[in-house]
Amino acid sequence: MVCFVFDYIKIADMNFNHKIARKIDHTFLKPEAKIEDVKKACLEAKKFGFAAVFTNTAYTQLVAEELKGSRVNTGAAIGFPLGANKTEAKVWETRLAIKDGAQEIDMVINIGYLKDKKYDLFEQDIKSVADAAGKKAIIKVILENCLLDRQEIKKACELCKKIGVDFVKTSTSFNKSGATLEDVRLMRETVGPEMGVKAAGGIKDLATAKAFINAGATRIGTSSSVKIVLENPF
Repeated sequence: MVCFVFDYIKIADMNFNHKIARKIDHTFLKPEAKIEDVKKACLEAKKFGFAAVFTNTAYTQLVAEELKGSRVNTGAAIGFPLGANKTEAKVWETRLAIKDGAQEIDMVINIGYLKDKKYDLFEQDIKSVADAAGKKAIIKVILENCLLDRQEIKKACELCKKIGVDFVKTSTSFNKSGATLEDVRLMRETVGPEMGVKAAGGIKDLATAKAFINAGATRIGTSSSVKIVLENPF
């Protein structure tokens, strides 16, 4: 991961939860997102020192420009939110996102490949995106756990570990439910300590965020980021 010189905001003097902030991916993936909304999310991320700002790829270049000179990474959602795009489309979207300044890629798996046990196609889909990114971006793989059983979650994590991606992630937040503590524990148990686990979907307060971190999550994806870090920080 590339680190950048932080902007000159006096974070240390602000009354918020610094440690939690650095574990948060500040997300703005709503289809009705406007340019002013994206700019506001970037300002919030710089102010509170979030790990990254994630948007759909139409806004990746804008986010990169807004975050330039800060230590907040630019994130892009690939194959979002269904994951059923052709692999070639995901690869092309990844390349464009990195060209536009993305430093982190959250890609959605092809859920059907996993359920059909077409593991060669499942692996190829993920590996192709990872190869397209090379060493230019962190790769997180979204499993959409609400559509999977425990064995499918475990298998997906095993294959992601085999491929060598950086993170496995619970959810898009656009399906019938989001992250659960049970799923995060299973994911952490399966991938071990060397990979990241990102919990996303339904995390709207500090207590919930802490619970997921204690269960093994190293990143939290949420649009309630500001509320979380300002809630009873000390």
